[in-house]
Amino acid sequence: MRIADWEIPSAGIAFRRGLAFIPRQSPHGDRDHAMNEREHDMARTVIIEKAGGADELKLVDWPVGEPGPGEIRIRHMACGLNFIDVYQRTGLYPLAYPHALGMEAAGIVEAVGEGVTHLKAGDRAAYAATPPGAYAEARVMPASQVCPLPDGISFEDAASIMLQGMTVEYLFHRVWPLEAGQTVLFHAAAGGVGLLACQWARSEGIRLIGTAGTDEKCRLAMENGASACINYRDSDFVAEVKALTDGKGVDVVMDGVGKDTFAPSLDCLKPLGMMMSFGNASGPVDPVSLLTLAAKGSLKLTRTTLFTFLADHARCQDMARHLFDKVESGAIKVNIGQRFPLDQVAEAHRALEGRQTTGSTILTL
Repeated sequence: MRIADWEIPSAGIAFRRGLAFIPRQSPHGDRDHAMNEREHDMARTVIIEKAGGADELKLVDWPVGEPGPGEIRIRHMACGLNFIDVYQRTGLYPLAYPHALGMEAAGIVEAVGEGVTHLKAGDRAAYAATPPGAYAEARVMPASQVCPLPDGISFEDAASIMLQGMTVEYLFHRVWPLEAGQTVLFHAAAGGVGLLACQWARSEGIRLIGTAGTDEKCRLAMENGASACINYRDSDFVAEVKALTDGKGVDVVMDGVGKDTFAPSLDCLKPLGMMMSFGNASGPVDPVSLLTLAAKGSLKLTRTTLFTFLADHARCQDMARHLFDKVESGAIKVNIGQRFPLDQVAEAHRALEGRQTTGSTILTL
């Protein structure tokens, strides 16, 4: 991918070194990123100008300004790739265009704005945060969801686990009081979130039954801590779950797949069980009748999003510390399955959408 020429007809555009400086528009959203007279570094940044396929991803040079109150400027060393990026690119989760993509990264803090006290210039840091904009060499962003990174965790490892690891943390600890000895059904158990969930469950004495699309992926899930894993292409996973639980069903289903797995997953739950829907990898879930939940055993249903939990600064920092403790203790081992250079971001998106990945995927800088 070459660095694109990005032109937007608008009054007030200035051109320097062949690049457009747009006073009140930024790929990071509707905020003023006009460059001041100091004109800090240019940063290669991946943007989209409209919703669509992977071909809509464009790599542009973009100016990075100084942080304002409550903000930091961070120089990225690696950034993560997640399905939420695909949802934003396709328009399932709409953005105001043009907009940068990417929700997680790790790097070094270059400057902090007024009021930022938990970070300082020179600190190692990592985040899963809004607004999107992590597919970049550097950016200015709100500081509240950026977390100090322990020296014992590499930038690549941190970039690969912030969004996925904090997702697992909240699924296991913030939504429903899971306890040792309970049983969870986790779909896509060999993906990035899934492999972390397998390890997390094992570390806390929770029985995790996974699903995956190949025998090889099932083996990978079990190597990472799943008690059992069902190849959903070869088997009826509802029948298999019932057999594995002596007909009782599971306490909780954690479903990031969505449309293809949601309805049968309800039949895997025991009475009073909890259905946690947290993703739409196969498409959005159709509307659900409350009477269906009643008829299947007074089931509970929640559609959660990570960023609701991260919106509170103290809770976000606590979740990150919990995740980092798991990694540093060895309970969680990071599995980076794929690395793509930033200029191959379109290929990375195609691999993720085609379910050709295992573990986490990162973009290297």
